[in-house]
Amino acid sequence: IYASTSSVYGVSDAPEVTEEHPLVPLTDYNRYKGLTEPLLLKYASKGFEVVVVRPATVCGYSPRTRLDLSVNILTNLAVNKGKITVFGGSQKRPNIHVEDISDLYMELLEMPGEKIQGETFNAGYQNHTISELAEIVRKVVAEEFPERDAIEIETTASNDLRSYHVSSEKIARKLGWRPKRTVEDAVRDLCRAFKA
Repeated sequence: IYASTSSVYGVSDAPEVTEEHPLVPLTDYNRYKGLTEPLLLKYASKGFEVVVVRPATVCGYSPRTRLDLSVNILTNLAVNKGKITVFGGSQKRPNIHVEDISDLYMELLEMPGEKIQGETFNAGYQNHTISELAEIVRKVVAEEFPERDAIEIETTASNDLRSYHVSSEKIARKLGWRPKRTVEDAVRDLCRAFKA
């Protein structure tokens, strides 16, 4: 299982970015994630099953939570600063709960090779703009911390232009796989972890 990234698509105005969409990486990270995919697929054989997964931005609590990813950083700011800073805001970001992507990897390990061999799958759930994510975070944090003052959202300019709306229709159709957890679930899990 190669954990690539949906950010290999860079910026796209396409209403649904599928696995066939051209890769337009904007950073070295995106570029090398994309360049590795065909190298691995080239070595797929009877003794070496290869499947590429392009996860959306992973969100939610984990033992080593990344606080530099959109939903997580917005939640951290809301809980610990009482103020969310949004850079840009109109960029679309696909998201997937960390437990959903973990479940997918475990399920792929059990699937027959002929179902997944040589395949590339987007794996995401909800596509929102950064501004929409900030509003979701504000709402859930207010519910989880009702005693706190209202959370302010400040919007500033951004030079991060990555924006794309990822389609996960192929993985649903071919493997019957669908995520079960929402962005709201991720924010709630993070809030409870901060409380603990």
